[in-house]
Amino acid sequence: MTPYRVIVAADHSLFRSGLRSLLEKDPAIHIVEETGNGLELLSLLERVTTDLVILDISLPGLRGIEAIHEIQKGFPGVGVLVLTMHNERAFLQQALAAGAQGYLLKDNTAADLFSAIERIRQGNIYISQALSEGMDPECITALQSDSRPFAQPERLTIREKEVLKLIVEGKTSKEIGNLLFISFRTVNRHRSSIMRKLHVNKNTDLVKYAIQHGYI
Repeated sequence: MTPYRVIVAADHSLFRSGLRSLLEKDPAIHIVEETGNGLELLSLLERVTTDLVILDISLPGLRGIEAIHEIQKGFPGVGVLVLTMHNERAFLQQALAAGAQGYLLKDNTAADLFSAIERIRQGNIYISQALSEGMDPECITALQSDSRPFAQPERLTIREKEVLKLIVEGKTSKEIGNLLFISFRTVNRHRSSIMRKLHVNKNTDLVKYAIQHGYI
């Protein structure tokens, strides 16, 4: 079997070394390169051939979510597995919408890591069980699927941009209202206006739009 080529991108050298040592126990996996910087990761992809990038969200130079988006644009055949300490579902949604095929938490087991790699290698999606429980499969599919380009939107107001950013961060209407000192009804009115202006009718499309247009 041809070795599955992997690049490891994480900001801590000791973590990268430990991950490399663990992965190299599997003869079917070949570590091509490692880096601690998002911009350097994109440069590496220009020079070497790989099948999978394992990356952390907290990368200097270029944030992990932005790096995923750039990988999918410039290197569409390369899979991405996020390996991170961030267990908030908002980060998961952002990673999937940007194009990641897997999302694993650092407190998962080595067996989980190898399972994630194998599922991605087979063309499937892997999500840490701690985050996938209770998550609508249709939502996962919608976030992962290729979508049509967004229609030319109307301009959002400053307040609508604030509300959109908080929606994408996973905040509820009540939490958004408390943060912005506005009522629950006002938040929902802004949400409806945003969806109308962006020509979308689902939160998953709001997440995709926000990623594509730099709101997160």
